[in-house]
Amino acid sequence: MAKQFLQALMTTALALGAPAAPAWAGESPAAPAPAQTAPAPVPPGVARTDLQRHDLSIAGHETVQARIDIAPGAVAPWHRHPGEEVIYVVEGTLEYQLEGQAPVTVKTGEVLFVPARVAHMARNRTAANGAELATYIVEKGKPLLVPTNDIAP
Repeated sequence: MAKQFLQALMTTALALGAPAAPAWAGESPAAPAPAQTAPAPVPPGVARTDLQRHDLSIAGHETVQARIDIAPGAVAPWHRHPGEEVIYVVEGTLEYQLEGQAPVTVKTGEVLFVPARVAHMARNRTAANGAELATYIVEKGKPLLVPTNDIAP
C-alpha cells in the first residue's frame, strides 16, 4: 500500500512539472544554486530526482523531496545537509552510516532519521537497485548537500 502511494505521489509530482533531472547537490533547475555554490559531483551509480521544493512557515527554511537511486555496489559518499533528512526506503536494501555510529541496514518500507549537519553515507551492498525517498527540512539558500572529506571510513 505504501509503495503504491509513493509511486502515485512521484507520478503526480512529475506530472505537475516537478523537476526530474538528476541534481546531486539538490538544486533543481527551477531554483538554481547561487553563483558561488558549485554542485557536488554525482558519484557513479547514484542518481537523484528532485520531486518538489517548498518554502515552510518557519522563516528561512524549506522542504525538498527527492528520490535517490543507488545502483548495486554504489556508494553515496560522506556528506552533510543544512537541516534534517527523513529517509524512507522505497526499493531494495541500503546500508547507512552516521558519523560516530555503526552502520545500519534499512530495507524497503523502513525509515531512518538523519539529524541536521550530521555527516553520513549510504551504500548498496546488494545485487539489486536501492532507492530512498528523501525529505529534507533545511535552511533556505544553502547548498542542500555538502561533501565531507574528514570522516574516516
